[in-house]
Amino acid sequence: MVLSVFNGFEDLVKSLYASFYTDIKVIPAKGKTCILTAEQLKQLQQQPGVKGICLIAEEKALLKNGDEQTFVYLKGVDDNYTKVTGVGDKIIDGVFNTGTTDDPGIIVGQGVSTAASISASGPDGMSKLTIILPKLKISASPDPLQSISEGSGKATGIFAIQQDFDTKYAITNIGFVKQQMGFADDEYSAAEIKLDSTADLKVIQLQLTKLLGNNYTVQTKYQQNTSLYNTMKLEKWFIYAVLTLILIIAAFNMVSALTMLVLEKKKDISILQSMGANNTSILKIFLSEGLLLGVLGSAAGILLATIICLFQLKYKLIKLQGGSFLIDYFPVKLQATDFILVASTALLIAFIASLIPASKAAKQAFELRGS
Repeated sequence: MVLSVFNGFEDLVKSLYASFYTDIKVIPAKGKTCILTAEQLKQLQQQPGVKGICLIAEEKALLKNGDEQTFVYLKGVDDNYTKVTGVGDKIIDGVFNTGTTDDPGIIVGQGVSTAASISASGPDGMSKLTIILPKLKISASPDPLQSISEGSGKATGIFAIQQDFDTKYAITNIGFVKQQMGFADDEYSAAEIKLDSTADLKVIQLQLTKLLGNNYTVQTKYQQNTSLYNTMKLEKWFIYAVLTLILIIAAFNMVSALTMLVLEKKKDISILQSMGANNTSILKIFLSEGLLLGVLGSAAGILLATIICLFQLKYKLIKLQGGSFLIDYFPVKLQATDFILVASTALLIAFIASLIPASKAAKQAFELRGS
């Protein structure tokens, strides 16, 4: 049940990150920008499994709203952006409108809007924003202001996905960013690619790497945020280790119960020995007793956990407190591998716990005196 709740939260986090990260991202192997020609883009689009491509120009910028200011990662995107990501569905104020090169619209994260008091609607209307960006080619002029550009736009929307994105990103059209930074016509920071639901990430990654060559790095959605996915895997194994430790501690009850049973049945063991039962037969009897306890306990626990999880899936009975989450209930997801893992672990612990008293019973000396 605990692993199923963890699976639910893991799926929730992955879905939030999937709204921002695309299936495949092509970035330069060195430096901040790369050249993607029209011919290369055409070849990418024609690859089996590729559903859509969005070109990106991205740089860290200073965003000013009157006297308020904050640093953001300004992401210039083309018209395909809402087709390859789910950001367009996460707008909580205003609309997703990146405007034009000369009249840019800026969509900011909820955290950015709070930090710089930005509004995309309401009685004050759209906030007028100033954007300060570094130019791609540093000027030889001794005046440092020649190395930066300043542009303006209006806040058209505010999105809310996850804190990592909401406090860092602002999105506008790619033409504006390229113009401000001095990009060449075929120069970009990255290309984000959405795949068909049936496409194999690893296969497509290998195909695109072979197509583009060594000057480009092709990342899957997992490689774009390796730390997150590795952390979630480690957390799950840590939870499994803690639960296993609890089972091991609980197994001492089984050892105690079977040890008492062996002491109780000393005379019966001696009778079985007198009837020709060898040590292996005695061992099997008490080992079977312990495994029976393990099987019954595991089956009852798994059945109870399954019922609770199914009720939670259907009726959302157990609520999350606080009211500040994206959902108001504990998410759960049942996975067959978890059932196999838990059942195997429980039976292994039951076997080891039964082996100790069973071995003691098998080694008991034949004695009927005083019976």
